[in-house]
Amino acid sequence: MDFFPPALETLIDQFARLPGVGRKSAQRLAFYVMGLPEGEANAFAQAITTAKDTVHVCPQCQNLTDADLCNICRSTKREPGVVCVVADPKDVIAIERSREYNGLYHVLHGVISPMNHVGPDDVKITELTSRVAQGEIEEVIMATNPDTEGEATAMYIARLLRPFGVRVTRLAYGLSVGGNLEYADDATLLRALEGRQEL
Repeated sequence: MDFFPPALETLIDQFARLPGVGRKSAQRLAFYVMGLPEGEANAFAQAITTAKDTVHVCPQCQNLTDADLCNICRSTKREPGVVCVVADPKDVIAIERSREYNGLYHVLHGVISPMNHVGPDDVKITELTSRVAQGEIEEVIMATNPDTEGEATAMYIARLLRPFGVRVTRLAYGLSVGGNLEYADDATLLRALEGRQEL
């Protein structure tokens, strides 16, 4: 038995399809939208359709943009010989927040994950090899997550790029600032020891 009108059930179902949104959260979001004044609800719907119509991937780095090239690829202040490879567009934002990196990016839009039926052809690896083949890139920094899929993707790309003679590096990781050694797992401690630096 349906408790809500079909149109409201459809709206709840659509919100429930969003990542991290369960059925109860989807209901709250749907009721929030239903409580909006008509103008605000229309603006919300228009924002979704406008974003879908105008935002596309940058042909160079595969990040999201509404222009021919994204702002980062267009910038003349960036170091063109260094490319940081990330899994998702949100990872670009995370690295940019540090204000330390001044190179370019390449967004894969996912990672290799055989368990989820995602292979190398399902992410933007071909576009990366095409960029590297042009010969302007000197270093590729692998900045995928330090989990099984991220590591597998980084290793696969490193092997793929080896014939081009480009330097492939990996982000260092280990103990977090402010963390305690007693709470660190074995793998984290191992990575921290391997990536130790001279003081």
